[in-house]
Amino acid sequence: GHRRKNWKVRKFVLRDDPAYLHYYDPAGGEEPLGAIHLRGCVVTAVEDMPDSKKYDVDNILFEIITADEIHYYLQAASSAERTEWIKAIQAVARTGK
Repeated sequence: GHRRKNWKVRKFVLRDDPAYLHYYDPAGGEEPLGAIHLRGCVVTAVEDMPDSKKYDVDNILFEIITADEIHYYLQAASSAERTEWIKAIQAVARTGK
């Protein structure tokens, strides 16, 4: 959402072989709308995003920076869920193919 200056709800599926985070339209559809390659990525919690108020974002964001230096900002449903996503993505980034 941060790249397009708006936020959309997406369904995410984390895979480790190959190491991708695929995203889908939550209303349905078998084909992913896109994918984030996770091998060698960096994922961190985002505590303060200067323009987050502008987009009415609760600060439960995390950022994925791919090996190609593409930045993705995602919002979790809760702080606990954000922590789970970060741990899972870090594991896949290290061990996934």
